[in-house]
Amino acid sequence: MSKIKDSQLDLREKGRGSCGETEFIDKRLFMQFLAFGDFDSKLDSALTSDLRDSSFSAVLYLDINDYRGVGLLTLSLTPDFFASELRQFLRNSSFAKLKQKPEYTMFGRTYSIGYERELERTLIWGPVEKVFDPQLDWAIWYPLRRAKTFETLAPEEQRAVLAEHGKIGFQFGSAGYAKDIRLASHGLDKNDNDFVIGILGGDLHPLSVLVERMRKTKQTSMYLESLGPFFVGKKLFSTTQDKWNI
Repeated sequence: MSKIKDSQLDLREKGRGSCGETEFIDKRLFMQFLAFGDFDSKLDSALTSDLRDSSFSAVLYLDINDYRGVGLLTLSLTPDFFASELRQFLRNSSFAKLKQKPEYTMFGRTYSIGYERELERTLIWGPVEKVFDPQLDWAIWYPLRRAKTFETLAPEEQRAVLAEHGKIGFQFGSAGYAKDIRLASHGLDKNDNDFVIGILGGDLHPLSVLVERMRKTKQTSMYLESLGPFFVGKKLFSTTQDKWNI
């Protein structure tokens, strides 16, 4: 029997340089979304004060579908942050007075497909700027799981399905109606979801229309096994640029 030669897996993100050469980077951004209930308006100042005094970047949303609900988005280059600093913060801050709603918990990482230009901007600074853009007050965050049949499609058919979906997102982005965050959550989600999606905008109505139009694409209508639950919120507080400790 011939021995299997040991080889190191290359897990770096891949893109294209300015001259078309393959570019690599071994960095990515992790994001976690947590939702809470039992929020009281008296806690407004306490929660925002605690976040302002913290050493990390975060966005706090008011839950439009729960008058006592809020959502917290945090991000870091290392997953250790979520298992240490954030965990300790949530235990010792005003957030400990809230009741967590685990059905809305989402966790994922930025990723590259292989053709992106400005790879570091695609993976890190682009998503950071979108999340903290003061003009993008509204957000819809949700997980999704692809149907396993999608993986059986030929690569060219997969690209066609994704291109139809992406074209709609590009149209809304170019018109200034919406910007999106796409995170991979393979093996990171307790419900086996594949992705976390954030749709951000200055108004809520265009975000709803974007989701509606996406429903008509082949990817959503034929190759998604599950979608949601949806968290719909408006920013109550976000850390400023000098707190982007990314």
